[in-house]
Amino acid sequence: MELVHFVRWLHILGATVLLGTGAGIAFFMVMAHRSKDAAAIAHVASTVVIADWIFTASAVVVQPITGAWLAHLMGWRLTEPWILASLALYAVTGAFWIPVVFMQKKMRDLARAAAGAKAPLPEKYHQLYRRWFACGFPAFFAVLAIIWLMIARP
Repeated sequence: MELVHFVRWLHILGATVLLGTGAGIAFFMVMAHRSKDAAAIAHVASTVVIADWIFTASAVVVQPITGAWLAHLMGWRLTEPWILASLALYAVTGAFWIPVVFMQKKMRDLARAAAGAKAPLPEKYHQLYRRWFACGFPAFFAVLAIIWLMIARP
């Protein structure tokens, strides 16, 4: 296997993990939230926080490294307009993802406390959930746009 194919494979794998983990986390958090069951939400949010650190964070690190390496191997300048657009969208994704990680931890803690007290979820949880939900859309669509840019290279 040529080095360029291996690096391209790593880059595609990282993009797949980033998109797939984000979509999976969103799905499971939304479904747990819809249950209105504080214990279920606490459990799912606990798993989501771990998944975000293992999968999303590792992909976040791998993507720029493999992207720069691939650009070098292919002879692309990092100032190509499509690469600059990808990097800008990557920054947008990060600007929404980083706060989401902290929101997920706080939602987990609030759901744990409510479950432990056999109390309803507090209003703070619902406020965080609405912000978390809203942050998902720009991040998700930015990742989709990055993948399109990687393929089309306009």
